[in-house]
Amino acid sequence: QVQLVESGGGLVQAGGSLGLSCAAFGSSFSINVMRWYRQAPGKQRELVATITRGANTNYADSVKGRFTISRDNAKNTVYLQMNSLEPEDTAVYYCNADGVVRGLSYNYWGQGTQVTVSS
Repeated sequence: QVQLVESGGGLVQAGGSLGLSCAAFGSSFSINVMRWYRQAPGKQRELVATITRGANTNYADSVKGRFTISRDNAKNTVYLQMNSLEPEDTAVYYCNADGVVRGLSYNYWGQGTQVTVSS
């Protein structure tokens, strides 16, 4: 019923910046909390940032001060602006959202986008 489509990944040099976007598509749905996760090779999935419908945010300590999560409720889109990137930020980044369809709650995942930071 709802599909999350990510964009913005790529290769960047250490110290550089990238911006990720994730848009929700469907019909007769609403999106509540949205999140960004990442998973690096050989590591567990990590929650990077969270944003509520009212734009309250939370960040992992590893990215605090460098990453900014934001959203546009009218566009059902969440963003992740990543600055001062480090090689340790290299991972597949996934967006995640809590949605409501026909009165029922669901959790959705994006397809993932690769972020590679070179040293």
